[in-house]
Amino acid sequence: MDGVPRVPEQRRGGRDGSTEPTALRFSVLGPVRAWRGEEALNTGSPQQRALLAALLLREGRTATAAELIDALWGEEPPSQALAALRTYASRLRKVLDPGVLASESGGYAVRSLGEGALDLSVAQELATEAEKARGTGDLCHARDVLNRVLSLWDGEALAGVPGPYAEAQRVRLEEWRLQLLESRLDMDLEQGCHAEAVSELTALTAAHPLRERLRELLMLALYRSGRQAEALAVYADTRRLLADELGVDPRPGLRELQQRILQADPGLAEPSAPLAEPAVVPVRPAQLPATVPDFTGRSSFVTELSDVLASAEGRVMAVSALAGIGGVGKTTLAVHVAHQARSAFPDGQLYVDLQGAGSRAADPETVLGSFLRALGTADSAIPDSLEERAALYRSVLDGRRVLVLLDNARDAAQVRPLLPGTSGCAALVTSRVRMVDLAGAHLVDLDVMSPDEALSLFTKIVGEERVASEREAALDVVAACGFLPLAIRIAASRLAARRTWTVSVLAAKLGDERRRLDELQAGDLAVKATIELGYGQLEPAQARAFRLLGLADGPDISLAAAAALLDLGVEETEELLESLVDTSLLESAAPGRYRFHDLVRLYARACAERDEWPPSERGAALSRLLDFYLATTAQVYAIEHGEDRLIDHLEPTRYPGLRFTEAPTALDWLYTEAGQLLACVRQAAGTERLRRAVDLLWAAKDLTESGANSHQYEMTAKATCEATRVAGHERAEGRARTVLSDVLLVSGRVREAEQEARVAMELAASARDSIAVSWVANNRGLICLHESRFADGKVFFDQALEGLRATGNRPFEATVLGNLSRAHLGLGNIAKAVEIAQSGLAVHTEVGRTVRLANGHFQLGVALTRAGRYTEALSQFSDALGLFNDHRQRLWEGVTHFRTAEVHAAEHRAAHAAQHAEQALALGCIGGDRMRGNVLTLLGRSLSALGQADRARACWREALNLYEQNSAPEAEEARALLTSAAAA
Repeated sequence: MDGVPRVPEQRRGGRDGSTEPTALRFSVLGPVRAWRGEEALNTGSPQQRALLAALLLREGRTATAAELIDALWGEEPPSQALAALRTYASRLRKVLDPGVLASESGGYAVRSLGEGALDLSVAQELATEAEKARGTGDLCHARDVLNRVLSLWDGEALAGVPGPYAEAQRVRLEEWRLQLLESRLDMDLEQGCHAEAVSELTALTAAHPLRERLRELLMLALYRSGRQAEALAVYADTRRLLADELGVDPRPGLRELQQRILQADPGLAEPSAPLAEPAVVPVRPAQLPATVPDFTGRSSFVTELSDVLASAEGRVMAVSALAGIGGVGKTTLAVHVAHQARSAFPDGQLYVDLQGAGSRAADPETVLGSFLRALGTADSAIPDSLEERAALYRSVLDGRRVLVLLDNARDAAQVRPLLPGTSGCAALVTSRVRMVDLAGAHLVDLDVMSPDEALSLFTKIVGEERVASEREAALDVVAACGFLPLAIRIAASRLAARRTWTVSVLAAKLGDERRRLDELQAGDLAVKATIELGYGQLEPAQARAFRLLGLADGPDISLAAAAALLDLGVEETEELLESLVDTSLLESAAPGRYRFHDLVRLYARACAERDEWPPSERGAALSRLLDFYLATTAQVYAIEHGEDRLIDHLEPTRYPGLRFTEAPTALDWLYTEAGQLLACVRQAAGTERLRRAVDLLWAAKDLTESGANSHQYEMTAKATCEATRVAGHERAEGRARTVLSDVLLVSGRVREAEQEARVAMELAASARDSIAVSWVANNRGLICLHESRFADGKVFFDQALEGLRATGNRPFEATVLGNLSRAHLGLGNIAKAVEIAQSGLAVHTEVGRTVRLANGHFQLGVALTRAGRYTEALSQFSDALGLFNDHRQRLWEGVTHFRTAEVHAAEHRAAHAAQHAEQALALGCIGGDRMRGNVLTLLGRSLSALGQADRARACWREALNLYEQNSAPEAEEARALLTSAAAA
């Protein structure tokens, strides 16, 4: 690297002249230090360390006494400089190994150091390695190596070392460090890590305001993060600063970047290298279901669709939409074509069943979350809204060649957010409806098979020998199946599995209209008829499993949940389900997970209503499933919340749930089963299982505070509230509205939360539901904090504490104490607030490392901040951040970063404040848009303190917009800041 300080390879050898490396190690990238093995050596006075540093940096060459005196004292050395120099050298020689400090020709040199003995030498070798890796295009390795280089710095190089030589070397080494840092940040942006880089670049530009390359990287990172106004504001700040400080204009590269941002140059949005994925996550998804080995016919469609996919390169995007009735083979054809085209899409294939034919089609927001995870995006990086997820999805796919198969779509509106939208990618869509409103799509209408194709498919499954001898009977069979591929496959598979049957026997069975529905040759009913054919041949245990499995809502079902539904052991359940998979009546979504085709599920439910006896068994099966989810979720809650007694107040369950020994495993289950669990709650609403459904929703409350399932959870809570109201069940409705007030508080909709909480309080009190009264009292106290009604808030928190102490719920009591501390802060009782927060944290600490302990650290940090005890507050927030991260509470992580930023701002550390505010924006916060406005306001203040006035105004304008949308009182502060900035 040009300009990189060099220390040549030292001569190696031990004390005895052997080739073994010496145990001595030295550092100059920080304080000048020395070690023998793990033992730190005393390097003496500052001048003595200055001598050692000068010799270490002399590249193994001898330095004369005059050179060393000039290095240590400059133009005005003391009268006894030479004697002092010799004294320092003598002392160093006693500390170091023999032969290391050599005297030659009246001067000195450091010799015989082992490999890696000097941190600067290590840094130089690694920097060279990084440069080579970057030259070969291996940006991942180059970034990793540069991070190792930068980690070698331990503060300022040659820290505390006096003398002009040390000062010159400090400047040189700091410039090199910044060059390395800029190189690593440049590679971050090349790999698409722009959002992560904004925080670091904000702090760096504050520390080095005249360094134009850092400003240029910050502009690019902000622009790629969708923050164009702030990117332009950085340029304006830079131009003004350069003019005021140096009287010059920004360099041409910076001016050119500003113009490209103004013109929305598409090239800026495309990193030159694809985003590097962590090794632990899949970077090349291969989600296509298996293609059938006996795929038959459809040759014209295969050619047509393959040609469209082949044209994906160079087009904006290739989209084909297949339409046709259920069971006509849309999925089979699409999967077959997709497998043939895999080589044209080397970056992977995504697949999802959108369940468009059912009553609850898949939510595009949920699907995007699944796709982003499959593409290697961490949960913490997945945003909340559909629009943000769709934008991130397109960004992740940019530069990749990925095929997306969207199966069983409801309509074009469901599909649009899931389309890649970039050149090189393609999408295959299947649906019952013809998507004429899907712009740019190549439409294909798929009809039933021709008689020849149908017979060919039947023959492949059954065998040539059996069909050839009974060709007419075989034609009767496929005709009775309406030439529908699904029906033909089911019928043929039955025949193939029964060697004693002839084709004529099967034809006769299908010819009996009592064994076929009249709608066999008409529309969707044809699919129902073919399923009836397979269902009628199931063994009793299989048929019961088929019927009862069809009762459960949700996209799929786990083996453990299915065992609960069927009231069987896991092994017996697996055997039954796998046998149903063999008959094609059930699909194996993944190991241990099963799903129905949507039409098969509808048919299974019809069979349950018709055939299940006694009829009460249907309700009993769903009751067992609900018990399973409630018991297991209660286990997760107990692990996450320690001794919290909520689980003692939940409805009792008869069927057991899973048991967990570790929090990560429990959380894995909760987030994996979130969709199925919430579907179970919705399904139980309006039934005799309503009370347990409400309690299941309550016990799963961590789903909404994580930010990953907030929307789905809120919709379920609202549906449950309505169901309890219609049922006239006070206790259940009180709990449902308590849960809904929780959700609304998390999203920052305080007025709606207050409405729900008032009703919940009345209902819970009327039902004498003590835990709900305490819970909703705490919620009402939190609402008062949001509205600055601190005295009212104290009253509610005291009410909550009274109820919790009566029931011995110490963990929740400690949580309320933390909230009560906030009320005292608002009333000006700072010392009291700190005392209360400390007592709450003490209880949490006693209970153990639960998510509530994180809240305890957080609340104490808030109180200590108001008390002006900033160092202690930062320590508390740091502990809270680690715990929130462990328990996957992303929104709480975000608000903790915001509080940390407040502390740094109070101590006038604007760069640190801006860095933490940026992280809060990236993660999101409890409190929704209003809290986001608070973060932007604080970020704007920090940027203004750093001299980035235009960017600060951009933050305040966005904050004002959020405040006005939510009628928030903070709008006045934002307006005042903008007015003051305009007048400045």
